[in-house]
Amino acid sequence: MLETSARLLRLLSLFQARRDWTSTELATRLGVTTRTIRNDIGRLRELGYPVDARPGVAGGYRLGTSSALPPLLLDDEEAVAVAVGLRTAANGSIAGIEETSVRALAKLQQVLPSRLRHRVSALQSYTLPMPSRGPQVDPDVLTLIASACRDRERLRFDYRAHSGAASRRSVEPYRLVNDRRRWYLVAWDLDRDDWRTFRVDRIEPHGPTGPRFTPRALPPDQKITAQVARGVGEATWRYRARVIVHAPAAYVRGRLPIPVEVDRCAFEPGSDHPEMLALYLGLLDADFTIVDSPELVDALQNLTQRYQRAIDASQQTSACSAHRSRHHQQHESPPESGQS
Repeated sequence: MLETSARLLRLLSLFQARRDWTSTELATRLGVTTRTIRNDIGRLRELGYPVDARPGVAGGYRLGTSSALPPLLLDDEEAVAVAVGLRTAANGSIAGIEETSVRALAKLQQVLPSRLRHRVSALQSYTLPMPSRGPQVDPDVLTLIASACRDRERLRFDYRAHSGAASRRSVEPYRLVNDRRRWYLVAWDLDRDDWRTFRVDRIEPHGPTGPRFTPRALPPDQKITAQVARGVGEATWRYRARVIVHAPAAYVRGRLPIPVEVDRCAFEPGSDHPEMLALYLGLLDADFTIVDSPELVDALQNLTQRYQRAIDASQQTSACSAHRSRHHQQHESPPESGQS
């Protein structure tokens, strides 16, 4: 009996990690026969887990949805992560979810083992959340996109770009990325035949998801997040320039506030205004040459003249202060000498 219970828990864990399994895959994972898998599927259904059978030779199974929420299987780290995530969501960037998150957190804490409850309580006691000031995302939209990524189903939606331009998109969704209280969708744009990154708060889904698609080769997750961060930083730039910095490329990348492609010692930074870009270049603390960017040269000249005026004014102020000090000392009355 204990062996069967342990196997059911393992089977449930597999279904929660991935939606679709064949009976052969499950039997191989658990080291049993496909007949045992069929029996275990029946036991899970009796416990309230909606396991759907997919017809065909492969004999596939999928964990579906039901009218009631069956128990979830979480290990220690997952339980702590869920508790912390609910705490963060109470003051996070998803609209209308704050009160729901608090209620769910209270239920979770009630059943947490003492050792995990202490860990979560410590985080709550000594963590001070900041109120969200960024754009908020509809939790239903976020859930819909996450489900489409998981199930490899196409998405159709209206999209509003940073410039305000509206367009209709049909994409293959792959990853959701959260960066500085904003959510981004990394997807393959079917009409443009290329990878694109979309702000989720600017997405208005249309109709049901689907059909399913064959996934394309993806780079490692670290490269995906780096590309999103770089694209987010460059998306709003109105002005760009080519700059050659007389320093190693690694040094330049380390001094920049956002990820930028640096080819040896040359790169193409950007900003809303040439003056702002000139200030950033000054923070590199390295000599540089501007390539064919007269607006940036003019901005540097303006800053140079402004700084020089500040230096001249400061020197003049210091000279006046020194003169007043000497004048005051010269006119001070000497102390009276005493009679012997």
